[in-house]
Amino acid sequence: MVVQDLEQIKEWVASIVGEEVVIEVNKGRKKTITKKGVIEKAYPFFFTLITNVDGSSQRASFNYSDILTKTIELEITRS
Repeated sequence: MVVQDLEQIKEWVASIVGEEVVIEVNKGRKKTITKKGVIEKAYPFFFTLITNVDGSSQRASFNYSDILTKTIELEITRS
């Protein structure tokens, strides 16, 4: 998806709520973290992702601007 503004990102994320995704988080200095989870809910300024780590669920939140600035990348996994 080619992203041009935050409204498009919000609509796209809202359309994939409940989908399983792979998220790659850029932590700077060539450090990245890759997680697999499900988008739980999309709010006006952020969205939440639930991941399963070592048998326990963890919730993380991200801003839509993180996608715009390429701090995070989302990829939908197709089963």
